[in-house]
Amino acid sequence: MQKRKLGKSGLEVSAIGLGCMGMSFGYGPAADKKEMISLIQKAVESGVTFFDTAEIYGPFTNEELVGEALSPFRGQVVIATKFGFDTKVDPTGKKGAPVLNSRPEHIKEVAEASLKRLRIDVIDLLYQHRVDPDVPIEDVAGAVKDLIQEGKVKHFGLSEPGAQTVRRAHAVQPVTALQNEYSLWTRGPEANGILETCEELDIGFVPYSPLGKGFLTGTMNKDTKLAEGDFRNILPRFTPEAMAANEALVDLLKLIAKQKEATPAQIALAWLLAQKPWIVPIPGTTKLHRLEENIGAAAVELTADDLHEIESAASKITVQGDRYPENLEQMTGR
Repeated sequence: MQKRKLGKSGLEVSAIGLGCMGMSFGYGPAADKKEMISLIQKAVESGVTFFDTAEIYGPFTNEELVGEALSPFRGQVVIATKFGFDTKVDPTGKKGAPVLNSRPEHIKEVAEASLKRLRIDVIDLLYQHRVDPDVPIEDVAGAVKDLIQEGKVKHFGLSEPGAQTVRRAHAVQPVTALQNEYSLWTRGPEANGILETCEELDIGFVPYSPLGKGFLTGTMNKDTKLAEGDFRNILPRFTPEAMAANEALVDLLKLIAKQKEATPAQIALAWLLAQKPWIVPIPGTTKLHRLEENIGAAAVELTADDLHEIESAASKITVQGDRYPENLEQMTGR
């Protein structure tokens, strides 16, 4: 497995990480815990060293799973987790958007609890999950800076911030990584100044949902029935009409995949890896064959001609449907 560095922090991780959320949260009922522990440990054996979780996933159960699975590999892996929601108030956002809480004292409480659940002495990378408009980002960065000085956290990250917020945070405590959605069908970071800001400030970039929440694997279509409790049920892009329209993008991936003797998912991940040397996607899965497929993407070489062909064809395809309903979209880009 190739390694990549997340910006000037020098935090070195596998070129492909593993997003663990879907093992216990978000896509319907939680998967079998024993099987998921085995899957995470297989990922380590396959060279994955970068694992992503968050307090809100569950809440709590995903951190506990990751902590148990990775306890034999302490010191060999990088664990990223997140704070920023009030888990005591409607944690899953069933009544609308989840409630934000990035007050400094709350951040410190969450970090302590995450350390216990993850069974570690220090959190490698701690992200603010969503920017809290009620708390100045300088105060948030200051709280994480305190945790870093106390030896409880190594690196600071932000998820789905606006570019100006990144600059303000970075001035207080250097930001190691941003985690935003980015893929061939969600290209906001190219247009909203986020990738430029990363380049300028030497910050790493960690795309979540790099496979379009499963759609870019080529295994879904307008007839796909999602499980009860699968949050894709509320996403505009996963209506049957939008999925039918967006199949054009999957057809493009299938075409390139055939030329490269790869899979659509591998092309989607290889495309991200080819954008910048400091980009590290974190596809999630609950299946071993998918894990192996995703890891295999690191070996797929896309030439300048391939990238040009993808870009040219993708530019003619208009992705249908917003990525989030409005109440969740409003929590991004602040």
